[in-house]
Formats: sequence, structure tokens, C-alpha cells
Amino acid sequence: MTRRDFMVYSTVGLLELTAMRTKAETNAPKKIMPVMFIGHGSPMNAVQNNGFTQALSKAPEKLPRPAAILAISAHWMSSGKTMVSSTATPETIYDFGGFPDELYKIKYDAKGSPDFAEAAIAAVKALKISADNKRGLDHGAWTVLKHMYPKADIPVFQLSIDMSKPPQFHYDLGKELLSLRGKGVLVIGSGNIVHNLGRIDWDGENGKPEKWAQEFDEAVKKNLDSGTHNPLINYLKLTKDAATAVPTNDHYLPMLYVLGLQQKEEKVSYLFEGFQNANLSMRCFKIE
Repeated sequence: MTRRDFMVYSTVGLLELTAMRTKAETNAPKKIMPVMFIGHGSPMNAVQNNGFTQALSKAPEKLPRPAAILAISAHWMSSGKTMVSSTATPETIYDFGGFPDELYKIKYDAKGSPDFAEAAIAAVKALKISADNKRGLDHGAWTVLKHMYPKADIPVFQLSIDMSKPPQFHYDLGKELLSLRGKGVLVIGSGNIVHNLGRIDWDGENGKPEKWAQEFDEAVKKNLDSGTHNPLINYLKLTKDAATAVPTNDHYLPMLYVLGLQQKEEKVSYLFEGFQNANLSMRCFKIE
């Protein structure tokens, strides 16, 4: 073989190797951000040091650093439309009353993300989402993020929950947000699986949960573990006391957005399991 032939064959081989690598990289599965559901409980968790808040504080250690956070909170309810917050500098919203003054002094000064808000609007094809450029961060978002990202150095935006729509709508809408995970957005649903304010113990944080609350929480866990979503969408048939566990579904629906984002190969792991104030489920999980 001549020197010229050797150079030709070497060049061809290099080109083929480069092409193979490019093809392999193109066909390789793309990494996407995990997605989370947080049972946020009372606003007092913002200032308390307990097992739940300690779990939140440790959670980012096992997460990629997000480019932004999309919070789908039980405390931004809309009717007849879905909105996304495009505020550049969202204020801290104190959407509660009768709590100690220290809660109202907390400021969570994360930036907003108008660009990712626009990406969310573009991602959803089934309906038109409108932008809200005045919306701040409600306590379903900031009381959680205060522990997870105390420096408030990650942009945060929110999606409203259209309470006029059935559970299947919210699950399907969650599916349409998948592209955001590929852009580095951490989607967090914030609510509570069992949330009946008429049946909680306001005076005791660690009271024993009643049977109806435990049964519903465990039934949800069973379906989460098996990746079976239909019973969770049709949650009122899940247990005989489901309507007691979820008398209104504002705190339950954020979980359906999270489940809609679950991919076939992804599994559920639990950040925290337990109850506060007797019957308030604080179950938190991650999907990845």
C-alpha cells in the first residue's frame, strides 16, 4: 500500500467513525429533567424544621440543576381558561390568613421566566394558554422552594389550574408539557393527596391519621408504584371514602399534571411519606 492509499483509507475511516458517532448521539435517548409532586401542607412549614422540610432541603442534592422551575400549585385556580405567569419579577403572595407575623415577612425573590412561559404556551397545542404578566408566587410554590432553593437563584413561573375542567383534562394537559423537561425545566406539582380541612387536627401537627385518610393515601401509592394512572384519574372510585379524602380536588389535581409527564420507562421514588395535622397527607415523590 502506498503512502497515498494509506492516507485515503485513514481519512475514509475517520469520516466513517465520525458519522457513526454522530448517528449514535442522535439516536441516544435525550436526558430530561425529573418531575416532582410535593405535598405542601400548612404555610407554617415555611418556617418549621421537621422531617418534611428536611426532606425538601435535601432533595436538590439528587437533582440536576434546573434552568427554571414550573410550579403547578393548588393555590392558583382559574375558571374557563389556563394561564401561565410571565412576570419577570414575581412578588411573594401571602394567600392565607390568621398565621403568625413571621410568615408575612418572608420574601422569596426568585426571578420569573417570560421566555419559558412562552415555551409553555407554544408547547400546548390542545388549547390556547394565556400569559399573565402580573402574577406572583403563591404559597404552594414559595413555601416549598424556600427549603429546596433557599437562595432563590432559579427562575420560577407558574401554571394555573382550570377548575371548570374534569381530571382527565389536567392529566392530558400535563402530557403536552413534556418538551419543557427536555429544556431543563423542573416541573413541580404542589398540593396534597389527602386534603380535607374539615377533618384535620389544627392543634396537633403529628396526630394519628384516621383509617379513611390512610386507605386513600395507600391506594394512591399502590397505583403510583405500578404506574397505573387511570384509577388515579378516576380517583373517586379509588376507595369507599375517596370523597372524604378529596372533598374538593384543587389540591389533588397538581398530581395529575405530574403523572401526565411520566414516561413509560420512568419510576417513582418517595422523598417523604407521612401525615401532618392527623389527616393531611404530606406524601412527596419524584419521577425520573
